[in-house]
Amino acid sequence: PAMAETRPGAPGAAEAELLLLQSQALAEEEAAKARRELLTRFLQDKLSREQQISTGELHTPPTLWRSALRQAKDQELRADIETLSQTFSRVMDCKDGVIEALLRELEEAEEQQSRALRSHLSLTDQLLQLQRCRLGYLEEGFAAQVGALKAEFEAERCGISGGRRGPGQHWHPASVPG
Repeated sequence: PAMAETRPGAPGAAEAELLLLQSQALAEEEAAKARRELLTRFLQDKLSREQQISTGELHTPPTLWRSALRQAKDQELRADIETLSQTFSRVMDCKDGVIEALLRELEEAEEQQSRALRSHLSLTDQLLQLQRCRLGYLEEGFAAQVGALKAEFEAERCGISGGRRGPGQHWHPASVPG
């Protein structure tokens, strides 16, 4: 599926696509429901009008003819309702299939996101461990350099305070005769 490709921002796009497909499916379902209700109302109104017309004229001679027409129309309307019912069932089956496919894709995307998160956390832990080790080495090197500088400083101080100035010794203000 298209969800298997990893791109930056893919989870957001996949969610947007999923929401779009769901909203389209919902809109189609609502439109089909509205059409069914409209058709049902139309057929009921038509049937009630025909019944009103026929009940007012029961006493006329062509009553048998109207009764036959009414039965024919009744059969026609029932056939129309059956056809519409079958069409509705097919549409609902199709939409159920789309919903199931979207649910499968959603589950796959959640699994992929979970794997990516676990991998990211593992790599972050490894990086943290590496940085801690590096920091430990740097602290040891720093401590060694500080120790060497302290030793050098102490050696120079002892040499200066000993009173003798040789070729490598520095001038100190206390050594000036006053």
